[in-house]
Parts: sequence; C-alpha cells; structure tokens
Amino acid sequence: MAVEQSPESYLAAYPAIASALPGADLPWLQQLRQDGLKTFEAHGFPNLRDEEWRYTNLAVLNKTQFTPTDNQEIDTDWLDAYRLENAWSVVLVNGRFSSTLSRLTGLPGEVSVQSMRAALDGNSTDLQARLGHAVTNDEHSLVAFNSAWFADGVVIEVAANYRMAKPLQILHVVTYANALAATRNVVVINESAEAEIIENYIGSAASYFSAAVNECFLEANAGLTLYKAQIEADKACHFGGTYVKQARDSRLMHHNFAFGAILARTDIRSDLHVASECSVNGLYLGANRQHIDNHTRINHLMPRGISREFYKGVLDNRARGVFQGRVIVAEDAQQTDSEMSNRNLLLSADAEVDTKPQLEIYADDVKCSHGVTVGQLEEKSVFYLQSRGVDEASARNILTFAFANEMVDKVENAELKALLFKQLLARFPAISL
Repeated sequence: MAVEQSPESYLAAYPAIASALPGADLPWLQQLRQDGLKTFEAHGFPNLRDEEWRYTNLAVLNKTQFTPTDNQEIDTDWLDAYRLENAWSVVLVNGRFSSTLSRLTGLPGEVSVQSMRAALDGNSTDLQARLGHAVTNDEHSLVAFNSAWFADGVVIEVAANYRMAKPLQILHVVTYANALAATRNVVVINESAEAEIIENYIGSAASYFSAAVNECFLEANAGLTLYKAQIEADKACHFGGTYVKQARDSRLMHHNFAFGAILARTDIRSDLHVASECSVNGLYLGANRQHIDNHTRINHLMPRGISREFYKGVLDNRARGVFQGRVIVAEDAQQTDSEMSNRNLLLSADAEVDTKPQLEIYADDVKCSHGVTVGQLEEKSVFYLQSRGVDEASARNILTFAFANEMVDKVENAELKALLFKQLLARFPAISL
C-alpha cells in the first residue's frame, strides 16, 4: 500500500524561511512562489498514485525535516578532488553561491555568470521572462516545491555568435546534516553561440535533500553540451530537473550520470522547434538499496527535428532502477527522426528495473523507433575470461565495467571523463587495468 505523504511540516516552516529568500520585493516572483506553494500544499510530494511516479516512493522526504542553512563550512581539499582545472567554476555550498570558492577569473565579457540571488536583488527584467517559462509549477509538485523554496542558483548567459573556450563547471555541494539545498538555474545560449556546462552534485553530510531545477533556453542555431554527474552521499535524496526550450536549428547534447544517493530522480525535458537536434545519453549505477529514477520527455513540436536517446543501467544487490523515456511527435512535426534505447544489466536476483519507453506519434511522415533490454552477464563471456586465467569475480567486474564504460567513452571532456572513470573503478574494485 502506498504511504500517504503530507507536506504539513514543510508548510509550517515556510513563513520563517520565506523572509530570507531572494526577490521579496518582486511581485512577479512572489506570484511564482505563491503558485508553487499552493500547488505543493494541494498535492504534497508526488506519490505512487501519480502515473509518472508510480515506481518511486518519496515517503523518506517526510521522515526527516530537511531545512535550509547558511552554513558555508567546507573541506576545500575534498572539494578540489572534484574540481576541474581547465574550467571556470561556480560553487554552491548548501544551496548558496560562494564567491570565495568560485573561480571565474578570466571569464570573457561575452559570458555572464552571476548568482541567482544577485540577479534577483538587481531586479533583472530578463529573469522575469525566463523563470517559470521553460517549466511551470504544474509539471509536478517537486518543481512547485523548488519554485517556492529555492534560495539561490546561477544565471548564465552566452552572447550571440560566441563560442566558449572552456567549460563552466557548477559544483553543487552539501556539507550540513539534514540540509535542504534548493537551487534554481537559468541558462541562456543566444543565437549561434556554443557552450559547455558541467554539473557535479556531491555531498559530505550523511543525509540531506538536494533539489535543483534548470531552465535552459537555446536560441536559433545555438549549441549546448550539458553534463550532469550525480555523486551524492550514500543517504542523500536528490531531485534534478532540466527543462529546455530549443529554437530552430539549435543543438542540445546532454549526458547524465547517476551514481550516488539513496533516492535519486532526474527529469530531462526538451521542446524542439524546426530542425532542432537533441541527444540524451545516460548511465545509472545502483547498489545496496539505492533507488535511481530517470524520466525523459522529448517533445517534437515542429518539422525535421532529430532526437537520439541512449541510456544504460547497472543494478546490484537490492537496488532498483527506473527508466521512462517518452517521445511525443506533434501533428505538425513531420519528418521527425527519433531513436530511443535503454539497456539494463542486473547483477543480482534481488535487483530490479522498471523500464517504460513510450512513443506518441501524431504525424504520419516520421521515422521513430525504441528498444529495451534487461538481462544478466553472459556466462559464455565469463567462462572465456576464466579460461584466460582471470578469476570469476574479476571476470564479472571486467564485463560489467565494459558495459558501463561505453557511456563514459561518449564524454569528450578529458578531465570529466577521468573523474567518471575513477568513479567506475571505485565501484568495480576487482578490475586491474
């Protein structure tokens, strides 16, 4: 039976929290927050009766009262292990922008990076046209929760025709026990510009809730490569939603790696215009009792759009994975070309995956396909390695590593690839390379 979930404790604490949130003097923002609060009050956290949450129980969010904190204490040596040297970096500690830890020296004038709090305090008129426009509060109540509670984030804009020389890394770091780190980010890539953004979610506290929403706007012929590496602490809860509006001829490349947290959900949604391209790749690794949920939705709204989606999952012990990929081809989206694939490897009899690829096609001149596999390691391959002198445990780890590493190999950023490679090795320690 589904566990009833109540938002009462969060609603009771909200008035005291609201006074410290940015943008208190902006009527349009207060309306967005109040709408989010009302939606959350009416629905609470998503529950198992909601179709797109039927496999993911969020009751854990009511077992602990997660609260915002201004605490900025951090082990900088630990942080530097995740920082990329050849990148500008923004650091958000417990959901708050840290100017001390961020490294933006040499950032060109064509690239604007500022904290969400600073942008709102500066009464940015551009934000009014962006916040709540790539995704609305009625998407689901976790988006509404974020709208009401977000305390900071990053606002990024790349000027037209400018190609960033190196990536921008956003480090979401939680260091305080039972903290709520709610952030909202806005990314604008103007016409014919190119950008690469890398998000890392990490934590040193035992238990916390990280809730982030990205709203991305790609103007005509713009290109964005977006990486997400979720390596949260073992008992953390994570929600990350990325919602993209693509103008004609724009290009989105998204790579999603979900390795951490006891409960993690990632939403990716992109709306494609004429001849837009969207490529979405993902890898989720679950062990022990981890629950990792990935939902994608690609909306082909206009003709000649192209989308590619390739996700892999590896689940061990009593871990559970969820993949729901949905491609919607509107009536006007003729000559759409879309492919989706989800492959899963179960390493234990107790591991489980729920996979649900969906195609909704309302146009008649399209090329769309999807495929799903769920299986175990081939015993013939294990035996082959054993016949070459490899012990059984190492043979299984080598084959599993090769299965997962295909997704890491798609990463073009060498430093990030090395970081992800290190994470894979940590999860398959019997490999000797």
